[in-house]
Amino acid sequence: MTSNADLRAARFYAELPVFTNPVGITDISNYKAAPPDWLIATTDIVNSTLAVAAGRYKVVNTAGASVISAVANALQHREFPFAFGGDGAALAVPGAERDRVEAALAAVRTWAREDLQIDMRAAIMSVGEIRQAGLDVQIARFQVAPEVSYAMFAGGGLAHAEKVMKQGKGLIDPAPAGARPDLTGLSCRWKPVRSRNGAIVSVLAIPGADSPQGPFMQLVSDILGMAGSGDELNHPLPLEGPKLSWPPRGFGLELTASAQGLQRLPRAWSILLEQAIGWVSDRTGWSFGRFNARNYRRDTTQNSDFRKFDDGLKLTIDVAPALADQIEDQLQRAENDGICIYGLHRQTEALVTCIVPSPLTRDHIHFIDGADGGYVSASQHLKAKL
Repeated sequence: MTSNADLRAARFYAELPVFTNPVGITDISNYKAAPPDWLIATTDIVNSTLAVAAGRYKVVNTAGASVISAVANALQHREFPFAFGGDGAALAVPGAERDRVEAALAAVRTWAREDLQIDMRAAIMSVGEIRQAGLDVQIARFQVAPEVSYAMFAGGGLAHAEKVMKQGKGLIDPAPAGARPDLTGLSCRWKPVRSRNGAIVSVLAIPGADSPQGPFMQLVSDILGMAGSGDELNHPLPLEGPKLSWPPRGFGLELTASAQGLQRLPRAWSILLEQAIGWVSDRTGWSFGRFNARNYRRDTTQNSDFRKFDDGLKLTIDVAPALADQIEDQLQRAENDGICIYGLHRQTEALVTCIVPSPLTRDHIHFIDGADGGYVSASQHLKAKL
């Protein structure tokens, strides 16, 4: 029999209050402690730096986002908090969902290895175990659109879970050969989006080893302020949304994610037809039923996760080189003062990877990263300092 406490724990994330001002990312009062029986799953790509050097960063990004897609489908699209990190992801789910989540992650590991030639790690540990290590998992909800919100994480728990995973603890074994996750909705059709201002800058910043929370959160607030707001926002996607292209970009990756064997041919025609309809709608402004490409493009910009917090700041912005220099100078001064450790990478284009439950609804979500290394390269910069 399910207790009231179990029901409250299951509804924890759905009932979290949302905030809409990005400065709320730094307000610790917006964060609530996750239930102790919840689970934290973490994943990453082994040797992702080599994949980036080989020009496979779109493949790395797709593999990282596939984790969220597989778990979302396994949970029948019930809301759960997650964070996308370029070459992997972290997510939190009720303890009762362990079997479904483990099965989804095991299948993703096999798919990534067999179809993408990518070696992925995946692990699970409980929030209670994280608290026993002296850290916490606190979660907030940043609403970027009426239909879309993203989770923010504080407390050090996600970083701890990732560290434990890389030590080889709590790993989930791959599923048997030939197993495939349900990646329905995973899409990578957008072509890279070129910078309008001069540089796509990927920023990672974590607290210094002995830094109090206050100065670090003030630094994050300062950096977000430098990134702008409203009409001055240095969003990596244009206000009207990224351009649709023909033939569709990422066609092979999406086909690999969504169909196998005899299903591939009809799925290929389906993808091409969907993209052709989108291209015509975008060029003419016509609507096909409830779908209008120009509205969809604008929603893509609005629904993107270019600024986030998971035990540190992750930010991808389109800025003038002079502003990129100012942001890096600010981070360097803070690092010199022991407030943070940071990594920063500049490139000329941004990448968009999407999860689209249905093109007819407005709850599609979009993960933004730099197209030439992005968060992985910024992470390497940061780790070299550690």
